[in-house]
Amino acid sequence: MSVAPSPEEIYERAEKEGERRLSMSLLETVSTAFIAGVTIVFGIVGLGVAAALVEPALGRELGSLAGALAFGIGIVFLVVGRTELFSENLFDPVAAAVRRPGRKVWGRLVWLWVLVLVLNLVGGAVLLAVMLVEGALPAGSGAVLDRVAEEVAAKSPLATLARAVLAGALVALLSYLLNAVDSVAARVLVAYMVGVFLALGPFDHVVVSALHLLFGIWSSGVVGYGDLWANLGLSTLGNVVGGLLLITFTHTAQVKGA
Repeated sequence: MSVAPSPEEIYERAEKEGERRLSMSLLETVSTAFIAGVTIVFGIVGLGVAAALVEPALGRELGSLAGALAFGIGIVFLVVGRTELFSENLFDPVAAAVRRPGRKVWGRLVWLWVLVLVLNLVGGAVLLAVMLVEGALPAGSGAVLDRVAEEVAAKSPLATLARAVLAGALVALLSYLLNAVDSVAARVLVAYMVGVFLALGPFDHVVVSALHLLFGIWSSGVVGYGDLWANLGLSTLGNVVGGLLLITFTHTAQVKGA
């Protein structure tokens, strides 16, 4: 029976993974972030399809549960495929940056965040365009995703910010937990649980919420670009605050203060 790693061992693994991410070439970073944007759309598709199949027979509440259960698969794809979703980079690379002296590494870190966020959105938008080809999605799933877009846009700014803080903390926690397990099966289970919980909230991860809104804009116009930009700003801020302050810096203090 294996022994669970200590917080110090988990943090050391995070530092090594963070060093790898910070040292990636531009091409590797661009392609990895682009693929992550494409990949997460499969979770969004799964949410829409599952909810559309379940709702007519069992109602909206169980349809939403089925959608969240299906969305979790998208996070598994991300983790197993070793792609980079924005706010995953709020733990491991920060752990590596804390160990390095000087400002240069922090500039590299901010550049990584910006590049990953932009390429996540570009990759996701490309697959959304394919999804919107007539007949590409099963009947009813488009209507479900339009409704999700409306629900994302309808929240107050404060509620959006709060949900974004929770999403940032949740995804940064995923990064921490992945360093605490050793087997592929454990990584899959942790990723799936976090993905389901992210969709159950639903909590505002900037990339996921932005792609939901973009679908609503392109599909039927139920929301507008103003909703998209407002959510992008609030969700980015909330994700960074939640990921850094609630998870990353507290675990850093736990280890460095030991």
